[in-house]
Amino acid sequence: MGGTESDRVVPQDGIVMPHAVLLLLAAIAAAVVAQGGYYLPGRLFSGALAAAALVLALRDRPSRPGPLPVACAGLAAWAVLRALLNGQVIDALPTVAAVGCLAAAAFAAGRADARQRELCASALVGVGVLVALSGWAAVVWRIPSWSVIADGLTRAASTLTYPNAAAALLAASAVLALALHTAHPHSVVSACSAYALVVGVGATLSRAGLLALLAGLVALAVFNGVRTTLRHTGPPALGALIALAALAPSFPVAEPANAGLAVLGLVAGAAVTAGLDRARPTLRLVGVTAGFVAAVLVALLVLDLDRLLAGRLSTGSPDRGGATGAALDLVAARPWTGVGPGNGWFAFTGPDGGSRVMRYVHDEYLQVLVELGAIGLGLVVLVLVALAVVVRRGRAGALWAGCAAALVALLVHSGFDFLWHLPVIVLTAGLLTGLASAEPTARAPVRAATPTAEEKP
Repeated sequence: MGGTESDRVVPQDGIVMPHAVLLLLAAIAAAVVAQGGYYLPGRLFSGALAAAALVLALRDRPSRPGPLPVACAGLAAWAVLRALLNGQVIDALPTVAAVGCLAAAAFAAGRADARQRELCASALVGVGVLVALSGWAAVVWRIPSWSVIADGLTRAASTLTYPNAAAALLAASAVLALALHTAHPHSVVSACSAYALVVGVGATLSRAGLLALLAGLVALAVFNGVRTTLRHTGPPALGALIALAALAPSFPVAEPANAGLAVLGLVAGAAVTAGLDRARPTLRLVGVTAGFVAAVLVALLVLDLDRLLAGRLSTGSPDRGGATGAALDLVAARPWTGVGPGNGWFAFTGPDGGSRVMRYVHDEYLQVLVELGAIGLGLVVLVLVALAVVVRRGRAGALWAGCAAALVALLVHSGFDFLWHLPVIVLTAGLLTGLASAEPTARAPVRAATPTAEEKP
């Protein structure tokens, strides 16, 4: 299952990996390195890898188009038509490419069997851990290309170069890692992977990323059980809180980074995670509870959070509020068909009285409403419904719960950032959808017909 002998790779543990899935993972890794795939070279390369994965998957197991490809085709067609009405059909290409990558990734990943899917999910978590650690290092050692300075703070961005996009990828990966840990509760590696990913989310200082992580954890508790989720979330969460408390003095740009404290906190957090994860249930509960109380008291009494995290403790953003107001004005002008793909520019007056212009409204649902109108938003809803149908059909096990909860995290975060414009997020969403879909039925082996007496030479 999952590929012909010539189209599979067999690692030492005996799990057969289809080339289509390997190409899909390569596409995600390439997009991670190429600034999320936002710019044209990275977009073309990751898109070409995703297209190759689709071709291999179709050659291996052709099947009727499901609801997701049909819904994606409808959205792509409307984007092309709307661009034609503006006389700029090329403006529709990013939308067409995004929905194409989503459908292709979901189809290719859906060809894998249960063991292949778990290995694929572990590989995605591994990529996320690398992103998290590189972002953490960027804050500690002030690496310009992997960090962003905003509000006087150094925020982790890793190779994606956009903190909020990194946070979205890390939040989804953290939820997936926790689900894998519930399936393998004695694996210290899975617990420490979840710990590193939560640290990565915190290092981005993304409020939407934190909200997406919480939403994903709630979804995981619903899908996989509240007690199971809490039992395996406690140690990584406490370890991450320790590491982030030690990292906090390195955030302000006006002060020198405290690399020694940050490294000590990272090691201590990993040790606490590993130790409590292997402890007996009663000792784990007592340790996690006492640890959280102590960590909160230290944060409130020792750390000056108002100084260290100035500008990130509020929930408002004047620029985003102004862009939202400008977007609603454009929607009021063209509510049904929108202004056309690529034409969603938002001009407004900033709090200082100066003029501001933003390319994105930092809300993908509102962005679609502005550019493609209510028709386009309705088609996006159909895509999400189709995605939910595909995921629902595969409901079974901890891996399914993790993939479904990770998708919830991405969908929640999409309401606060322009995530769908980065191929790495779209490809990850497609991969998660495929991993959560129903497994393909096994094909019966073809036997050669036994020649009859008349047919024998």
